[in-house]
Amino acid sequence: MLGTCCVPWAEDGAFAEAIFRRSVRALVDGGVRDLYIFGTAGEGYAVTDGLFDRITRVFVEETSALGVPPMVGIISPSLLTVIERIETAAALGVALFQVSLPSWGTLTDAEVTLFFREVCGRFPQLRFLHYNLPRTGRMLSGRHYAELSAAYPNLVATKYGGPDVRFIAELLLEAPLLRHFFTEFGYAAGSALGEPGFLLSFSSSSLRRARSYFRAGVERDLTALAAMQRELAGVRRELAAAVGLGPHMDGAFDKLFNRLLLPEFPLRLLSPYLGASEEAFGRYAAVLRSRFPQWLDTVPAPPAAPT
Repeated sequence: MLGTCCVPWAEDGAFAEAIFRRSVRALVDGGVRDLYIFGTAGEGYAVTDGLFDRITRVFVEETSALGVPPMVGIISPSLLTVIERIETAAALGVALFQVSLPSWGTLTDAEVTLFFREVCGRFPQLRFLHYNLPRTGRMLSGRHYAELSAAYPNLVATKYGGPDVRFIAELLLEAPLLRHFFTEFGYAAGSALGEPGFLLSFSSSSLRRARSYFRAGVERDLTALAAMQRELAGVRRELAAAVGLGPHMDGAFDKLFNRLLLPEFPLRLLSPYLGASEEAFGRYAAVLRSRFPQWLDTVPAPPAAPT
């Protein structure tokens, strides 16, 4: 069960370190012991090198104190930046990384091969999860992963957030040596075919019930999974209704979930991207309380002025 740690920003755009530390502890206290920073929801695409260094250091401090392994995401159109940031985090003791393909231009097959050689091949002592997402311009198939995992044993996992059941089946069946992480609906589909990991998204509004969902998949209790999936379909509809149908960065949604867990967590994203509004959060929290209380661990307090 893999969870993202969003980064809170103060009103002046500064890193809200104290809130970040509390949010990491809240996730671990809620039973999520595999955590990462700097995916798309964690705004890994937006941070400067200085912010990357500082936030990674704080994240490593917190996870080390809590006895959980830190995973650090690296998103950059520059392979050289990817390598430098891996070296920076590895020097702090990080051994597990999440990488995505450079996205300024879509990589060819030969360039994909070169990317993994320069990342996994360069750092055989580290382990890597590949974040497979359409923003990069191409998706890697089960066949690609079978070849890559044979060449690089330190490529250990993938992450895919989409609902395509045929694609999910292909990943599980053609690249079975890797742990494939799927979000809520993909996890249910994948659990009938293999042993996927569960990537928490909007189900994190109730870490207690999310753990039950995860266990149902591990035990292949398809009846329980289907029942909770019907609930989650309703939750997902209400989330879209609260935030709106227009385009949003992933963090606009994930910071709503963080606010449900930690009331002082700010919703803002790094400029120029816009997070969800306080009104959207209020609508979403209200509908969870009234229609889906089983997917809400706490009753959110009225929004405070984040620091």
